[in-house]
Amino acid sequence: MGVTEERLERFEANRGRLFGVAYRLLGEASGAEDVVQDAYLRWERSDTAVSPEAWLTKVVTNLCLDRLTSARARRERYVGTWLPEPVATGDGALGPLETVEQRESLSLGMLVLLERLTPPERAVFVLREAFGHSHREVAEILEVSEPHARQLYRRAQRHVAEARKRFTAPPEQRRKLLELFLEATLAGDVPALERMLAEDVVAWADGGGKARAVRRPLVGREQVLRYLRVLAEYAGRIRLVPDMVNGELALVVYLDGRLSGVTAPEFDGDRVVAIRSIANPDKLAFIMKQKKM
Repeated sequence: MGVTEERLERFEANRGRLFGVAYRLLGEASGAEDVVQDAYLRWERSDTAVSPEAWLTKVVTNLCLDRLTSARARRERYVGTWLPEPVATGDGALGPLETVEQRESLSLGMLVLLERLTPPERAVFVLREAFGHSHREVAEILEVSEPHARQLYRRAQRHVAEARKRFTAPPEQRRKLLELFLEATLAGDVPALERMLAEDVVAWADGGGKARAVRRPLVGREQVLRYLRVLAEYAGRIRLVPDMVNGELALVVYLDGRLSGVTAPEFDGDRVVAIRSIANPDKLAFIMKQKKM
């Protein structure tokens, strides 16, 4: 069955939400685009779908579940630390971000935590937390019983709660903290950085073997300080721009005018407790497209 203009409009009305579901499930913007395109091709051939939103959500979720199994094996062979692909969210690319749960489900820290879950647990958690689906709807999407869907959700919550962020700074406070961190980093202001970094701060960097990056987590204030002092050496060539990335303010890194990375500090109160940096050029392709670079 061909796609009529009406059916095409109904699909396009759902595209952003479908991309948001796929991205949260995969942690990959490129993979999420492929899944949405595959869902469109199935929609084009389908003559069913009384409720297009439910039908398309089910198709996208199950396509992602298939991909997650092989993705886990690939990530075990990944060079260095694996981090999600960053996505600029100021343009609403990942759907509505009106609630704390919707924003948190997109953060780099949360997407890393979701890697601990089994694919079904991850699907249940995303559909419930980020998109507000009922347990009955989730059960229908995954084709399991409602009690089983509830059990998966409780299990996912338990795993995530073990390492969930302790504190989320209000947007105004986070911007101020981010600006202070930016200034201190570029100036190589060691005393200021020492005050901002938690004693047990951890820094991860994802270069994927294609960009210079530390391959193991840096743990503790002294190690992270040495790492940040290297950035100060590039002060004349580097520009750090605060921007909304994955639902939170982060720093988009430009080296010699070219987007070369994304760095996302995580705050607990006024202290930096984690820093995640993505420099793998393959993982920057989507955000570069968003920035039209």
